[in-house]
Amino acid sequence: MADIVEKEKAVSHEEKTTHKSEAHHKETKTEHKEEAQKKEETTHKEQKSETVQHKKDENTHKESKTETVNAHKEQKSYVPHSQDRERSRFGGNRFFDKESPREEQKEAPIFVKKKSPFSDYKIFNKWNISEVVVSDLSLVRYINLDPVITPHSSGRKSKGRFGKANMNIVERLINKTMRSGQGKRKLSGKYIRGRGSCGKKIQAMNIVEKAFEIVELKTKKNPVQALVDAIQNAAPREDVTRVKKGGVAYTLAVDVAPMKRLDEAIKNIALAGFGNSFNKKTSAQQALAEEIIAASTNDNKSTSIKRKDEVERIAKASR
Repeated sequence: MADIVEKEKAVSHEEKTTHKSEAHHKETKTEHKEEAQKKEETTHKEQKSETVQHKKDENTHKESKTETVNAHKEQKSYVPHSQDRERSRFGGNRFFDKESPREEQKEAPIFVKKKSPFSDYKIFNKWNISEVVVSDLSLVRYINLDPVITPHSSGRKSKGRFGKANMNIVERLINKTMRSGQGKRKLSGKYIRGRGSCGKKIQAMNIVEKAFEIVELKTKKNPVQALVDAIQNAAPREDVTRVKKGGVAYTLAVDVAPMKRLDEAIKNIALAGFGNSFNKKTSAQQALAEEIIAASTNDNKSTSIKRKDEVERIAKASR
């Protein structure tokens, strides 16, 4: 009996200890949960405070940005002249402040064209080229209007491909007047050979200068502008080429390149002055001046306008 009683006591003691350990385990679990909840609450509060601070920083940054933009605009309201600029060593522009009042200007970009040191030069020391305007966009690149006094480059600008585009337009006309005939085509139904003016540049320069004087007297405007207008009106836009296909040759209409248009116009103007003065009482300068005036006004009496219309008519029929 004593053994049984002892066993029962030991079992009851074990049950009590297990019950106590379970209760202790539950208490520790609840304590851990409370600590985790407290930690989460603290981290959430910290995150909230950080977001609020970040928003405040953003607002202050935006305010400072607007202030700097406004200050920059106030500084840029005065745009100095090109003469007040100095190119720095690093490729940037440096502006010098002036005491003059700042005027409000538009934000559109300003393009300042560099003034040529020879812009005050006049052709033959009489006519200003800077006033001349080229309205035909295709010929702007090839009609050279660099200011020169004496249009004589001694052949320096005629070398290389498209080198003649760098030659003054008045000199090109002078070079075309140095001829002893009309070339391959007939003029008024016959070939004309004579005058013997090939290579006589001074003679050609005198002819063109006197022709410009006559143009100025009759039109009361810059003769170089009259020459440019005549070239634009006398330049053909369409021509004919010969194509051979399958043993059959036929003509085909093609567009004319801008350089070719300019060459044809100058050639026809010089040729008209040559033909109208050859073996006649009218002088070479008078005939050239009359041709420039007629072509500048797009008159059908002009020989260069007639040749242009003829070429374009043939090309239209060959389309």
